[in-house]
Amino acid sequence: MFTGIVEELGEVVSIEPTGDGGESVALAVRGPLVSSDASRGDSIAVNGVCLTVVDLAEGIFTADVMKESLDRSSLGALVPGAPVNLERAARVDGRLGGHIVQGHVDGTAVLISRDPGDRWDVLRFGLAPELSPYVVEKGSITVDGTSLTVSAVSEPGAVEEFFEVSLIPATLEATTLGALAPGATVNIEVDVIAKYVERIAAVARVRAGSVS
Repeated sequence: MFTGIVEELGEVVSIEPTGDGGESVALAVRGPLVSSDASRGDSIAVNGVCLTVVDLAEGIFTADVMKESLDRSSLGALVPGAPVNLERAARVDGRLGGHIVQGHVDGTAVLISRDPGDRWDVLRFGLAPELSPYVVEKGSITVDGTSLTVSAVSEPGAVEEFFEVSLIPATLEATTLGALAPGATVNIEVDVIAKYVERIAAVARVRAGSVS
């Protein structure tokens, strides 16, 4: 479990296919801070994807990325030297600075536009129709592992659905979002609470129908 508060900007060292037909990769990332107290088996979020540490060496950790994660995220497009947002798993005795983030990416989104301001930038991302019901204005969303507040969202059924986030200088400086250019792909995780509510309501409707 994570909070979406990025701790460190890491750097991809290597990304190599493993011996199963290339359907998974071994991802090595330089992250001195997040590696400083890490052990094999620990969880570290890389651009919002929860990965398990399988090896450690001098500030570099390696994780296996399975096909499911590659299919749902942008990790497969990373190249050596690429910056990545890193966060260690949340401590139970710590403050929840962002929101509840599982590190289970729901899909990707493309940056449509970027509107720089005096003190913040407004970023607009395309929104996949299947994720649209879970995104609400002033609600929480995770973009490349960064916990953000939705500042605007398109109307239901819009021809081109989107959501916007407004980034303060601290976020621009501490995460990869500061250098993100239109056309870039990011990982998206919607609020898990919304998904639970939808599931509970769906099960309730089915049960009510079977009783009647």
